[in-house]
Amino acid sequence: MRIRLPRIPSSDITSESAYLNRRQFIKASGLGALALSVPNVGAKNHQAKVLNYQKVVPKIDSKGFYTDEVLTPYKDISSYNNFYEFGTSKSDPSVYAPQYLKTDPWSIRVSGLSKKQGEINLEDILKRFPLEERIYRLRCVEAWSMVVPWVGFSLADLIRYLEPTSSAKYIAFETLADKKQMPGIRSVSGLIDWPYREGLRLDEAMNELSFMAVGIYGREILPQNGAPIRLVVPWKYGFKSIKSIVGIRFVDKQPATSWQTIAPSEYGFYSNVNPNVSHPRWSQATERRLPSGLFDFKRVDTKLFNGYEEQVAYLYKGMNLTKYY
Repeated sequence: MRIRLPRIPSSDITSESAYLNRRQFIKASGLGALALSVPNVGAKNHQAKVLNYQKVVPKIDSKGFYTDEVLTPYKDISSYNNFYEFGTSKSDPSVYAPQYLKTDPWSIRVSGLSKKQGEINLEDILKRFPLEERIYRLRCVEAWSMVVPWVGFSLADLIRYLEPTSSAKYIAFETLADKKQMPGIRSVSGLIDWPYREGLRLDEAMNELSFMAVGIYGREILPQNGAPIRLVVPWKYGFKSIKSIVGIRFVDKQPATSWQTIAPSEYGFYSNVNPNVSHPRWSQATERRLPSGLFDFKRVDTKLFNGYEEQVAYLYKGMNLTKYY
């Protein structure tokens, strides 16, 4: 049985200050892999389960797996979302996804240019890879951003397990598309040709930063955040980090992706965060860091590759980043 974290209301979640204090203690004590128990304060008749994941915080994080920036509160991460399958408003996913999305059991269909083929249960995938924490910046193409403590495993490890052939040059992903579970598909069906699709060049997918997330803040990932498993590619705009994945396909040609198909002049295949390339309708030079309100408006400068230039710039050496946006 796969490790599961309790889904509980945000009012019962351990406070960010308590979470951070525990992380600082772990860092100061020099502990490596650790089974961290996150208490479920206030939940009746429920014992919080232990999430057995690696708490390795290096002194010098040259890989980019961590940032010491202020974490976005859990309530904001779980209530401010783009997930059009549940509606176009930022609040729609948190209202409808927990009601309708069924995530257990869950399987991923593997096809294309790989040795492993067919349906693979998520339980079986999670048995193979130890979970770890990564704290990444998340930059939306709409010029807002978060800092999220994800829990998951390396996409590169999953790819090696699936054994793509030498002919595979790209990896394509597909989100669940179920009208019964996803009311947004019925209401905005004219905007997107469902299912939602995304893709990466295979060398991008094999980069150490590419991550498959199954948790946030040490708890099982919520439906509105892409339960039960989603992609996280922190140097690209958020729409590249596809949610609720049910399909993985290895191909030899660049796959069609949803937003590039809808508006190719606005959303390119690569979609690397770049403050020097404006969206046709707004600048990408700065971003609004959440939480941000009328009297506490946080605007910060956007960094090339979302601040991960040292880790990923080599992937695009010699490419015109204005043409290949």
